[in-house]
Formats: sequence, C-alpha cells, structure tokens
Amino acid sequence: MLAIDESVIIYIGVDVHKESYSYCSYLPSSQAFLFETTSKADDKSAIRYIEKVLKEARKATEENYIARIGYEAGPTGYGLKRKLEAAGYDCRIMAPTTIAETKGGNRVKTDRNDARKLSRALCWNAYKEVVPLSPEKESTRSYVRARNSASTKLKQAKQQLKSFLLAQDIHYPGLADNWTGAYNKWLKQLKFELNNNQEAFNYYISEVSEYVQKVEEMDKKIERISQQEEYKKDVGRLRCFAGIDTHTALSLIVEIGDFNRFKKAKDFSAFIGLCPGQHSSGEKTLSTGITKAGNSLIRKLLMESVNSISKSHVYSKSKRLKSRQSGLSQDVIDYADRGSKRIKNKMRKLRNKGKASNVAKAACARELACFVWGMMTNDIYGEIKD
Repeated sequence: MLAIDESVIIYIGVDVHKESYSYCSYLPSSQAFLFETTSKADDKSAIRYIEKVLKEARKATEENYIARIGYEAGPTGYGLKRKLEAAGYDCRIMAPTTIAETKGGNRVKTDRNDARKLSRALCWNAYKEVVPLSPEKESTRSYVRARNSASTKLKQAKQQLKSFLLAQDIHYPGLADNWTGAYNKWLKQLKFELNNNQEAFNYYISEVSEYVQKVEEMDKKIERISQQEEYKKDVGRLRCFAGIDTHTALSLIVEIGDFNRFKKAKDFSAFIGLCPGQHSSGEKTLSTGITKAGNSLIRKLLMESVNSISKSHVYSKSKRLKSRQSGLSQDVIDYADRGSKRIKNKMRKLRNKGKASNVAKAACARELACFVWGMMTNDIYGEIKD
C-alpha cells in the first residue's frame, strides 16, 4: 500500500441529519475550517460538495489534495459511507462516544460546530471507527433488534398487568409471581365485579399474550438464522458458555461484526462501556463507575448472561448446556467452562465482600466480555484449534 502524505489530505466532517447534511473542511497545514455549508441529505449532494472542495483546494495551492470524510454513527446507517466509497472516496463512520471534545465540552451545539468537531477529530485521529456490517448481516441485526424491541414491550406489558392487579389489591397466592404455568393458570381464572375493571384486565392480559406469541415466533426464526453457514460456527462456540444461548450469541455476532478489530480483550470491554472510568487530578487517580460508552444492547445482554451464570452450579452442567456443547471441540468446551466457572466464583466473592449487586454484575460482565473476545478471535492462550 502506498503511503499517503497527511499534509495533502482535506478532512471533511459531515453532520448528518434526516433532512440535511452540514459540512466543514479542515486543512491541517493552516488549521483552518473551510467551505462550511449545508445541503440536502443525499449522496449526490455530498459528492458534489467534495468535488468542489478538492477543485478549489487544488486550484489555490496546486497540490494534489485528497479527501477523507467522516460522520457520526446514527440512525441513518451506513448508506452514505457505501455511496461515497463507491465513488472512490475514503469515508469513516465515527463512534459518537469516542469523538474528542475541546476543553470545556460542546457548550454551543449547532450543526456547524458539530461538523467542525468531526473534521478536527478526523484529522487528529481522535475517535474510534465503526466497522460497517455487510448488507446481509445488517439485515440480520435489524431483525434481532426487532426481537429485542418485542421482548422489551413484553416486559412492559407484564409490569402493567402486575401494577393493575396490585392496584386492585389482588395478590398471587403462590410463592412467586414469576410467570410460571401455575401463575398463568391463576391469571386466567380471575374475574372482576365491575365491568370496566374486567375490560381493563382483558386488555392487559391480551397484550401480554400477543407479545409472548411474537417473541416466541421471532425466536424460532432466530434459531433458523443461526444455522446459516456464516453464523453457525460462531454461534455454536458462544453457546458453550453458560448464560449465552442463541439469541445472545447471534446478537453479539451481528452487533460487533469483526472481533479482530480489537487488539486486546480489554479493548473490547472498553468499547462496550464495561471498563471503569478515571478521574485524575495532580497525584490523585480515582476510578469511577463503568463508562457505559458504546453498544448498550451488548452491555445489557452480557449483564443478563452473568445473572444467569451466577444461578448455575459451579461444578456441574445442566442437560441443556451439555446439549449446546455437544459436537464442539474439547478445547472450546474447556475454555467456555473455565470462563463460566471463573465468573461464577467472582460473583460469589464480590457478593461476600458486600459489593452492590449491579457493581458485581458489571465486573463479571467485563470478565465475560473478555472471554467472549478470546472465543471469537481464537486467542484463548493458543488452546482453540479448528
């Protein structure tokens, strides 16, 4: 690969919105912001802007300038990057929580200032790049996210039903109202004297049933997707961990994409916001809570997995876990078992020390993230063999 003279690169920050793009070009040699403008939100307008900037810069200095474009990852997706790269331009998608801010933060937030911030961070390399998925994996990710949305709505519907029953002073006579078969059977036999209460109850119970059915149907499709050639091997490996089943495994794969872009396990855990922050002043260095930067879904799923691992037995496996591990290499199984056992023991030790439940879960989720990275990069002390 030919080396590129950084002095002839014009760094173009694009503040991307649904209706408009705001541009700013930054020239390192003069440290100047140039050609600041706004256009319609389409790739043709962006390409016209880039062509005009390069033409004017080359005319003014007679240097053969090239452009590097950057914009924040957001709801607009990867479309602009794909179109610009198809036109021959270098385009980077920047993770929002990693983009450097000037001292004092962004006190005046405007589209123009945001474009300036992006162009300067692009020049300084003061950001982390988001690696786009293939269109096929992106569509899988969209489906998995839709399933997560349905699951969230199911939880909300269940909570609304429980709140309604509590307001009516109706309590489940069993030991725990955790939506077991017995609890569902008890719900079905409830009757109310007042018609409005009965109709409200019917609405809440039908909403729960609707989302239960949706989640079950989507989980069946996710199972089928996980058996596709591009996912089958990686899903199988991740399912060797106690606490990680098909939905979580596939979510990790399609949300992260290429795990090899993280050089170390701690880089991956930092990327998803599971590493402690730091506050330094003079000779004092204080650790803060986890940063919560990066992908909140992955962070949530790993916390849920840790919760499941903490309830498993350290020295024995469930039939379900043995079934998931069946057919995998012994190296993979041993590594997953070692990770599950270590997390289980760590959770117990932290709780015995009196650590808050969420603090213990976050620490163990960070540990699990490191084991997941090792599994997905074959970097488990040289023990995984294909």
